[in-house]
Amino acid sequence: MMDLDIPPTQIDADVQRALTEDVGAGDLSAGIVPGERRARAVVICRQAAVICGEPWVRATLRQLAPAATVTWRVPDGGRCEPGQAIFEVEGGARELLTAERTCLNFLQFLSGIATRTAVFVDRVQGTAARVLDTRKTIPGLRQAQKYAVRCGGGHNHRMGLFDAVLIKENHIHAAGSLPAAFRAAQALAPQASFIQVEVETLAQLEEALAIGVTMVLLDNMPLASVRRAVAMAGGRCSLEVSGGVNLENIRAYAETGVDRISVGALVKDVTAADFSMRFAA
Repeated sequence: MMDLDIPPTQIDADVQRALTEDVGAGDLSAGIVPGERRARAVVICRQAAVICGEPWVRATLRQLAPAATVTWRVPDGGRCEPGQAIFEVEGGARELLTAERTCLNFLQFLSGIATRTAVFVDRVQGTAARVLDTRKTIPGLRQAQKYAVRCGGGHNHRMGLFDAVLIKENHIHAAGSLPAAFRAAQALAPQASFIQVEVETLAQLEEALAIGVTMVLLDNMPLASVRRAVAMAGGRCSLEVSGGVNLENIRAYAETGVDRISVGALVKDVTAADFSMRFAA
């Protein structure tokens, strides 16, 4: 499994919220099944996908069916073919029926992110550019979504406002100038993993380079300007492209020589992967 880097308590909390929402006071439909009935179920993926979600599935089963046994077939970060079995589970039939939708919801959502990320990552193979996510996540599920990006071969930008500094247009306006904003950010440097400055023009890039900025985000710059920005920087700073990046143009941006490309669509424009659970004989 991929490096999770998420506290188990966070995963348990994610699952508990989902179960409270779905199960509430009890599963009325599962009540029609005799309590002593046991079952074996197989979960398959109906499409080619990159799998993600095992920790959340296991946490769901621990909370609802602690005696169930799970055999996982495709690890997180692994690719599957249409119709391939992802995991098998055996336990009380009632408990498995109640757990089914929550397990599949996490699996389909996170695998959708991992699969989409892998498509973007595949497009930039052979270049030096890394594909990153953004903070455009569903509230309460950011850590899960960023884990899914890693499963798809992407990289994480900052986790939140607390771990790094990104000086954007509004920060510069409120601080009075780019140098003033950057100096204030440097005072926070011991607390920040990095300081990055967003620029929209080549003139702003020149100003950033002049004051010693070492990480620059090129916001919504056309391809020709990005090429000029790479030449201007001459390796003096790390350059990231953001805004307007899609599957049709990401390769061209990567070939300019930028270091990073952040894509909000990895976590906000997600198509769920198609999974199904079936009871087996």
